[in-house]
Amino acid sequence: MPRSARPKANPPQRRAPARRAAPPPRKSGGLVGILKRWWLAALIWAALAVGAYLVWCAYGLPDVDAAAREPRRPAMVVEAADGRVLASYGDLHGGYVDIDRISPHLVHALLATEDRSFYHHFGVNPLSVARAMWVNYRAGAVRQGGSTVTQQVAKNLFLSPERTIRRKVQELLLSFWLEAKFSKDQILALYFNRVYFGGGTYGIEAAARRFYGVSAKNVDLYQAAALVGALKAPSRYNPLSNPENSDGRARQVLANMADAGYLSEAEAKRVPRRWAVRSTGGAGYFSDWILDAVGDRLGPADRDLWVRTTLDPRAQRIAEEALAATLDREGARHKVREGAVVVLDRSGAVRAMVGGKAYVPGGFNRATQAVRQPGSTIKPFVYLAAFDRGLTPETMADDAPITIRNWSPRNADGRFRGIVSLRTALIHSINTVPVRIYQQIGAAPILAMCARFGIPQDDEGPSLVLGSGAVTLLDLTAAYAALANGGVGVWPHGVDSVRDRGGQIVDRPAGGGPGRVADAAAVSEVVGILAQVLVEGTGRNARLPFAAAGKTGTTQDGRDAWFVGFTDRYVAGVWLGNDDNSPMAKVGGGTLPARIWRDVMTDLHR
Repeated sequence: MPRSARPKANPPQRRAPARRAAPPPRKSGGLVGILKRWWLAALIWAALAVGAYLVWCAYGLPDVDAAAREPRRPAMVVEAADGRVLASYGDLHGGYVDIDRISPHLVHALLATEDRSFYHHFGVNPLSVARAMWVNYRAGAVRQGGSTVTQQVAKNLFLSPERTIRRKVQELLLSFWLEAKFSKDQILALYFNRVYFGGGTYGIEAAARRFYGVSAKNVDLYQAAALVGALKAPSRYNPLSNPENSDGRARQVLANMADAGYLSEAEAKRVPRRWAVRSTGGAGYFSDWILDAVGDRLGPADRDLWVRTTLDPRAQRIAEEALAATLDREGARHKVREGAVVVLDRSGAVRAMVGGKAYVPGGFNRATQAVRQPGSTIKPFVYLAAFDRGLTPETMADDAPITIRNWSPRNADGRFRGIVSLRTALIHSINTVPVRIYQQIGAAPILAMCARFGIPQDDEGPSLVLGSGAVTLLDLTAAYAALANGGVGVWPHGVDSVRDRGGQIVDRPAGGGPGRVADAAAVSEVVGILAQVLVEGTGRNARLPFAAAGKTGTTQDGRDAWFVGFTDRYVAGVWLGNDDNSPMAKVGGGTLPARIWRDVMTDLHR
């Protein structure tokens, strides 16, 4: 066969690669694998939920600037004439002080008691939180807190006091923000300037001055311990209202300072006690009166005010003690439960005011609010009106029974003396003679005289001259100050000056008075007679070893008893009675009130 005709050989075939066997299917891992996947998914969802919750909490955070400017009640601080704090009203905030103007004792006391790792943590102290949780768990109640100073700043400055998880998370977020924005010293300063110390006092500067009369920079070791100690429970550990609790807490803070290394145990035990600056309790009546007086004069306060008053703490103490001692000793036997005392100087400035036996905040002030019948203390003004109409102390009148429209006034001793001079009638407080004066000169001159002296009366008919009208003790005492001044009237006042936080004078009332209200010669005659009242008349129990004048007053059935009088330095008025207008037992103006007046004046002139 020809070569060309040979059949072609088949080309070599490439061997197909051998097929690999499929790998065996993987096992799913069973239950463990499923749990792992679910656990991972759960973690992712939990992280998303926590993130969403944090965003929600952060979204609800307050506006920091707005919270720092949150409005508060303006404060009013009432001071005695010597600068001693008598009372404060509203929310008293001290001026902002930097950390370098805060006593190191205060810083050490705070850190030793509240946050010893303050300079080392990032706003939250996990160890303190864990320790507090363990202590509280063991005790079965909340015994210890784990909040740092930073957390307390966040809570006090920006957040509400509600106890919820969201608020606690917000507290943590704000703490981190505070630590990032401010230095540690700035956070401490924020804390000291905004924390509440009790008694309506916010901030260390206000608290140091309120409780100890010093600036924050000059607080000593004991004072620092007491002030920091009060932070735990401001009412319970208030240095003024609870001095023994405050001292016990201060000793604990001092022990904390020793334990933290700021002083030795021996030094802590040797620290002497410092008493808070305390005003006399009865000055509360005066302070409440001042609060109203400033409000009436200046209107609603739009800033903190400091009111320097005319009150003399020594005179206040004397008046309080004299009234309290008499009521404690004689009150039950004579069925008298209340009283009031007012002391003025000759200008009308209130030097002491006691509005009752025991002060109740915002309570009824019997010196300024009790409107009572004046009894025979009104008679000097009746006689002044008579002298203005031409009568004289030597004018004679008949002390004999008299009846006017079924009314027959009697004398306190039940006797009638016949023909007597007006001088004698006033010295012995005879009742029939001023009634005859009323018949002779009429009501108009008497009403006008009373009004000029600041004690306007209604026309009660002839009983007017025996004191059937109405007065307050303060106004009546001021009327006698006009007698002491020879007929020149005064306006009773208690405010010397009002200033703002920066010390700028906001108001300085002028005091003063209406000027001359009666003829000087006529007043001199009346004052001479009133001096004899203490020597031979109804006011003998008020007699002093130096020149003085005054008048007794007793109303029907012994419901009110008065003594009002003056020396060359002071004018004082005393009232005794019962709030329910019930009669006293054998109490007249010449008995207990005269003795209280004598005791007050004697001590004032020592």
